[in-house]
Order: sequence, then structure tokens, then C-alpha cells
Amino acid sequence: MEVRAISRDHRDKDSRQINEEIRAKEVRVIDAEGEMRGVLSIKEALALAEESNLDLVNVSPNAEPPVCKILDYGKYRYELQKKEKQSKKNQKVTQVKEVRLSTFIEEHDIQVKANTAKKFLKNGDKLKVSLRFRGRERDYTAKGFDVMNRFAEEVSEFGVVEKKPKFEGRSLTMFLGPKSNK
Repeated sequence: MEVRAISRDHRDKDSRQINEEIRAKEVRVIDAEGEMRGVLSIKEALALAEESNLDLVNVSPNAEPPVCKILDYGKYRYELQKKEKQSKKNQKVTQVKEVRLSTFIEEHDIQVKANTAKKFLKNGDKLKVSLRFRGRERDYTAKGFDVMNRFAEEVSEFGVVEKKPKFEGRSLTMFLGPKSNK
């Protein structure tokens, strides 16, 4: 009996068992047309695969008995890679951008930083707004909260506050997310 051999190094990270690598004594077999052939011994299943000049691939090794399909393994692997590539393409990667403010920031500076933040939010990125208290500025925490709230109002057209301003050590941080267009 001759069954096509596909070397391990061509199989990347796909760890599916194929042909002689399947160690189960009995397997549930699905043929190339998708019809259930029932539970067969591994020898019968391999003979069936050889008969149709295809591979026996263990698609569900944890089942009892394992489920194997008769198919062209190269084509199967190609389809899996294509699906994986497509799913990666459809993913939207969101980044967290940071804008730093200071306790005694001028109104014009808030406008400039807000314009930058609006660009980030338009692109769908999340935004971390931080305000660091240096030295005696720690006595003006109320002023820091006011600056954060003013900044949130400036960008409210494009973003929403996901986490309200909160102290983390000597810094006050707030997270903004893009507004959903629903």
C-alpha cells in the first residue's frame, strides 16, 4: 500500500496527523464527497484514502473515535491558510495613543492637543490622556481634574470617556475611545 508522504517541514505549525501518523486503532471516516463512512479500522481508512489517491487527515483528534477526512492535504492546508489570511485582513488593529497635558496648561495649548487627539480618534485609535503632577503641583489636583474635563469636552465630538480621570502614582490618567458611528 502506497500512501503519499508529506514531510513534516512543509507543514509549518499545522500539527494535524495525516496518513500513517494517525495512531488510533479505529477512526470515524468522512469521504471526499462529505459522506459519513462510519467507524473503520485505520488500515481500512488508509486503503480507502489510497483508493481515491487522497490523504487521510485527522480533523478532530480529541473525538472518540477520532474523526478523519479523506481529502487532498495540500489543497486543505492552502484553504486553511487562505481563511487565516482573510480573517487577519478583516481585523481592525486599534492602537493606544497618548497625549500628555500639564496642570497649568494654557487654553490654546489644550486646543492644539485636542486637535491631535481628534485625528487619533477619527482613525479609530484609543487615547490615553495623562497629566503629571510635578513637585508642589500635587496640591492642585482639583485643577488637574478641571484640565482633564475641559480636554474631554473638546474632543467629545469624536470620542467618549471610557475611563474617568484616575490617579496612578503622580499622574492623572483618563482613557478615551472613538465614538461609534451607529
